[in-house]
Amino acid sequence: MKRPALGSLLLSSTDPDRLASWYTAALDPGEQSDVNGYRVLKFGEFFLLIDTRTDISAKTQEPGRVILNFDVEDARAVAARMEQAGTQWLAGLEDRDGSLFATAIDPDGNYVQIIQLSEEHRQGM
Repeated sequence: MKRPALGSLLLSSTDPDRLASWYTAALDPGEQSDVNGYRVLKFGEFFLLIDTRTDISAKTQEPGRVILNFDVEDARAVAARMEQAGTQWLAGLEDRDGSLFATAIDPDGNYVQIIQLSEEHRQGM
């Protein structure tokens, strides 16, 4: 029997167009589409689905509960692109023993990390 694979995340927003626009501008998905009202952004083999709901607030109440981690090849270039998109930072780009990390805050208050792991850290995983 094939094991389950995590393939997508549904991110709800009171303003899904604004949120999808930010993810598109800040992180440059490989594909983007609108499917029956869902904004679908593809990052690698993973899909970020953005829609709207009436039972949520405009800003997340517990932003540390779920953190979206984006594995990037060039964290400095991605951070610069995110800066151009008007990104607010929780923690700016920092070097942690050869790997680069930064934590941004999306327009709904969710935490979004960009991570460029060193080859040494990758081999240790």
